[in-house]
Amino acid sequence: MKQFFKMFFASLLGAIVASVIIVALSIGAIIGLATKAASTASESETAIKENSVLKLDIGKTFHEQGVENAFAFMGAEDDAASGIYEITQGLKVASKDSKIKGLMIRLAPSPNSFATLEQLRAAIVEFKKSGKFVYAYGESLSQGALYLASAADSVFVNPAGDVELKGLVSQIPFFKNTLAKLEIEPEIFYAGKFKSATEPFRADKMSEPNRLQLSAIQTDIWNEMITRLAEHAKSDTAAINQLAQTGAIQFPQDALDHKLIDGIRYWDQVETMLKAKLDVKEKKEISYASFDDLADKDPEDNDAKDGRVAVIFAEGQISDGEANGDYEITDRNLVQTIRKVRDADKVKAVVLRVNSPGGSARASEIILRELQLLHKKKPVVVSMGDVAASGGYYISCAADSVFAMPTTITGSIGVFSMMFNTEKLMNNKLGITFDEVKNAPYADFPNGMRKMTPEEGAMMQRSVDTIYAIFKRHVAEARKMNVDDVDSIAQGRVWTGKAAMGIGLVDGLGNLDRAVRSAAALAKINDYEVRTYPEKVDKLKSLMRRIKGGSSSEEAIAKAIVKEMGSVNARELMTLKQFYNMNGRSMALMPFRLTIR
Repeated sequence: MKQFFKMFFASLLGAIVASVIIVALSIGAIIGLATKAASTASESETAIKENSVLKLDIGKTFHEQGVENAFAFMGAEDDAASGIYEITQGLKVASKDSKIKGLMIRLAPSPNSFATLEQLRAAIVEFKKSGKFVYAYGESLSQGALYLASAADSVFVNPAGDVELKGLVSQIPFFKNTLAKLEIEPEIFYAGKFKSATEPFRADKMSEPNRLQLSAIQTDIWNEMITRLAEHAKSDTAAINQLAQTGAIQFPQDALDHKLIDGIRYWDQVETMLKAKLDVKEKKEISYASFDDLADKDPEDNDAKDGRVAVIFAEGQISDGEANGDYEITDRNLVQTIRKVRDADKVKAVVLRVNSPGGSARASEIILRELQLLHKKKPVVVSMGDVAASGGYYISCAADSVFAMPTTITGSIGVFSMMFNTEKLMNNKLGITFDEVKNAPYADFPNGMRKMTPEEGAMMQRSVDTIYAIFKRHVAEARKMNVDDVDSIAQGRVWTGKAAMGIGLVDGLGNLDRAVRSAAALAKINDYEVRTYPEKVDKLKSLMRRIKGGSSSEEAIAKAIVKEMGSVNARELMTLKQFYNMNGRSMALMPFRLTIR
């Protein structure tokens, strides 16, 4: 009994301490937010000092939207508080702010997909039209960093740094032999010869259709990259391509010799150059401005007379039900946002910003229906980010206009379903057997503890074929094509935005700004304000979910795996988990996690 009370009071004390911490954090966050709100007006005018340089670190992951960091008042800075939307808008503001004299890009291997870098580069080029300088500096320049840096006036690299220009590679892991060793049998059903999401589980190498689509995607991305590098080097694409083919670029001096960079400097030397340009005394510090400093100065924020254009961000994999993670598209949450925008009288047009590889076919169908209802009341335009494929294209197709970046990954019109039969694993390796009583042949179906019957397999294939037919019909109706023509460019094939425009899946090439202008034109409004939906990710809410034991704890685990094993290995482990969760469900998901490096 003594031991019981000891444990009881220890547990009670722990619960009290945890509660106090939660309350303290909540109160602190509320105070911080209130203080921030009260001082927004004055801070927005004073945060940026005269003769400042805007700084951009591309070594961070840029989501579509940034985050609301409720702990900023405690000195807890976020890794990437600004998303790609805030950065591109911030560059517009900075180009007109007389206090900001130029932009400094801190180069590093970037975790961002190529289309994000392409959007960012275009925004930097637009910023340069203001006449302000753009410098770039880094110790390690990946190909993505080198591509982005090509927009700068001058690019500098540390003497002991490195520069990559080696071509592109797309690598996919295959688990067929691993499953065989574990005596796990995948049972796979798919529609579309290019729908290769299941290839890693049924093959030990790429199929020829998959190799074909990857090669085509690489060609479009590589051509964009070497075109911009050639412009910076005042060379031609053939010469830049030859440098990659021969492995000529290994050291900063190689890059300098071929004019891919403009100087070899230490960071302190670059800052000395900046001081001279800004006429700052040697002992004085340079005033750097962040994109957070520009967050409250949205160039579109005005007293619009004609109304609003709503931008709805849809980022992440598409799932059923409520959202548990920070960047996730779920039918329930996105439908609520769509209905909110549909019923808002001040909103005259809508842009759906999609950055998604797809996911649940059912959730995609539910979301599409709500968008169709929205479209009956207001113009709807789609803007595609890094990827809008499979389910991501499913929810994008029924719009007045669809815009993509040239290197956006899109298409993948196809469906698959998959189950894993673990009977032999359970019996032979773990000694577990199963027995049952059922009163109908299909009462225990789907069942991962036994092999499917031929009749059950036929049911699965019919389900996949039916959803594929629905998918194609939606695309045909929305894009004003016949179903046979859609089928010829569907089959699960993935395209770049540039290629998708040529086959009628995309209406034009351009960024989010172009989509906003198009939506406003369709609504016949000139004086408009842009409002974004849903609210930004709130770090306090994310923390509370973790404390409550929600699935956000998986994000912490994922981050730990990334730290210990590297991002590539972590992605493969998380992919395996995702496929396990898809067991027996029809999926409209991009055929692979495309990593080009």
